[in-house]
Amino acid sequence: MSRLTDLIAQAKAKDATLGNELEREFRALANRRAFGLNFERHAPESVELPGRPIRKGDKVRVLPPRGSLDKGDQRLWKVNRIHKQNTKRVADLLLHEATEPEVQTVAVEDLVVVAEMRDYIYPGLVSTGKVERGGNKPHHTVINGENFHALEALTYTHRGKIDVIYIDPPYNTGAKDWKYNNDYVEGDDLYRHSKWLAFMERRLKLAAQLLNPQNSTLIVSIDEKEYLRLGLLLEQVFPQGRVQMVSTIINPKGASRGAAFGRTDEYLFFVWLGEASPIPGPLGNEWKIVQDKRAGKLRWAEALRSGSDPLRTDSPKQFYPVFVRNSDDGPEFHSVGEPFFGDDWQEVPAPEGCVAIWPIRSNGEEGRWQNSSAGLRTLIEKGYVKLGRWRGASTSITYLFRGEQKKVEAGMFPIIGRRSDNSIIVDDAAYKPTFVPGTQWRISSHNAEQGGTNLQKAFIPSRKFPFPKSLYAVEDAVRFFVSDKPNAIILDFFSGSGTTAHAIMRLNRQDGGRRQCISVTNNEVAADEHKALRQKNLRPGDPEWEQWGICDYITKPRIKAAITGQTPSGETIKGDYKFTDEFPMADGFEENAEFFTLTYETPVSVSHNRAFARVAPLLWMKAGSEGRRIDSLPDVGWDVADTYGLLTDLDAAAPYIEAIEAKSGIRIAYIVTDDDRRFQSVAQGLPEGVEAVRLYESYLTNFRFSMGR
Repeated sequence: MSRLTDLIAQAKAKDATLGNELEREFRALANRRAFGLNFERHAPESVELPGRPIRKGDKVRVLPPRGSLDKGDQRLWKVNRIHKQNTKRVADLLLHEATEPEVQTVAVEDLVVVAEMRDYIYPGLVSTGKVERGGNKPHHTVINGENFHALEALTYTHRGKIDVIYIDPPYNTGAKDWKYNNDYVEGDDLYRHSKWLAFMERRLKLAAQLLNPQNSTLIVSIDEKEYLRLGLLLEQVFPQGRVQMVSTIINPKGASRGAAFGRTDEYLFFVWLGEASPIPGPLGNEWKIVQDKRAGKLRWAEALRSGSDPLRTDSPKQFYPVFVRNSDDGPEFHSVGEPFFGDDWQEVPAPEGCVAIWPIRSNGEEGRWQNSSAGLRTLIEKGYVKLGRWRGASTSITYLFRGEQKKVEAGMFPIIGRRSDNSIIVDDAAYKPTFVPGTQWRISSHNAEQGGTNLQKAFIPSRKFPFPKSLYAVEDAVRFFVSDKPNAIILDFFSGSGTTAHAIMRLNRQDGGRRQCISVTNNEVAADEHKALRQKNLRPGDPEWEQWGICDYITKPRIKAAITGQTPSGETIKGDYKFTDEFPMADGFEENAEFFTLTYETPVSVSHNRAFARVAPLLWMKAGSEGRRIDSLPDVGWDVADTYGLLTDLDAAAPYIEAIEAKSGIRIAYIVTDDDRRFQSVAQGLPEGVEAVRLYESYLTNFRFSMGR
């Protein structure tokens, strides 16, 4: 609506009557509030792309002179022509979407390309380094780029394949913690909340395309400033999902909130798709504070029905007597009677020396047992039913739920004896309880200072990143959804310092998993460093500027240090990991990681094979980010790597198919052709289970749609 306000103002300037009529209609529509979360979907959101080559047809912004602290001209211009003028490359510009034409000629070096979120993009990736200690394990990937565009790129490589997304987005505190349209959003901005919602909605809609609809989880951390709006937004973007919020203590000392209570916690929203749900697991000792005290024992439940439908009338067949007697060794079962449908149940005789226990509730109402009479007999025979202290007809009866029975049958609780009632006696000394906690987490390892700020200092000393998450907090949150998925793919598109990737490496070490993390961050320089760098005549895109960006200065060095066990200066990392597993940080991890920068290609260069080197990493990622990558067009017309193959000369289809058949582990066969008939012919000859993908049709088609816009 803010965009409409601007357009109405322009209309008024040209025709006051028309402008007033439009404003009247606009106000009438604005008063019709739709049900649900209402906010202004600001458009277009834009991002500057320093370092991206200037091309004819680009939208650009003119930069302020080097050394200037001015904001500069924020208008958008379109590049009509690039040519040389006095040995210098210059561009002829036309003011973009202007009511009155305006032109100027500017040196190319003084321009920066601007991408609006409504624009189509054709992405590529350029490798900027790697670290490999994991043998044939898949690579973790770090992408330096605008996360909206990176998410669009992932719709080609990972649509419907992501198991877990964990994000820690900007909290919209009013401080200089995030930008919208290249400007920091201040605390007094009237559109502050709607800008944040528009920013998040566009990205969450793309995230929805990446998550596996059958079984996946989205985890979003947030504080009190936006949690209400975020909860509503998640319900709107994921109507098919189940949403729950957890409160977790991250700062026991409390963060000052002025004339208010100090903030000690933040919130985690969990969105579950399909069959996803928290997986019970053995958690560390620090979780004992939120753990049921009975979790370490075999749990015997009351045989008398409680909760829903607890009365005799709810299930008449489960109203029957249980005959017991007391012996020198303790109470024991004699037999189980048949269902009784009469009124005078008190008159039913018990066998000699026995008493009858009926399912009578504490208030005197006629209740019912949890099991049928036949079912209870079977459970007694197995030893899964137990009598309490002898109290005659009031002796309690307990039994094992099916889940507890399975623990016994799986050997988690070894049977070491029997009681007088035949109930089993088990050894619980070695049992590690598995459980799902409640919605209030007060876990010592989740302290953001100890597990975040201080731990990060060990890996990248003297390099500061504001408010990093506790490594162990992220690890614990994700573990609930990947402990049974050793090959899970996890995405973090607000990766910041790289905590999520670090946490996934720890999870892999704990159970030998081959999980991989995709981290997306930009190379934004911290707000307090902008002024100093500009005063040195530097601009975004200059190597001397970029070296201080989040990705290059924090994320990549931290992930590399975690794997190698060495700081960026080559020193051995001091200290040990704590809690779930303890070992020296200097040991590092047997993992692989590669770092990329997002590029912007033209569809013509892609379709004519001139951008293959930059599309190649996407093809590799689509096939699993594993093993050798085909980085250049093969001279013989085809090549087969570890998980995929590439055919560029259809006349070489026969040896290509033979090579794929001879090699196990091939998932995708890329076939470069404009001829659909010939593509189908090659595809039909591929082994079963190998996906045929047509290049570059599949790539170009994927990005012809305005995804997330």
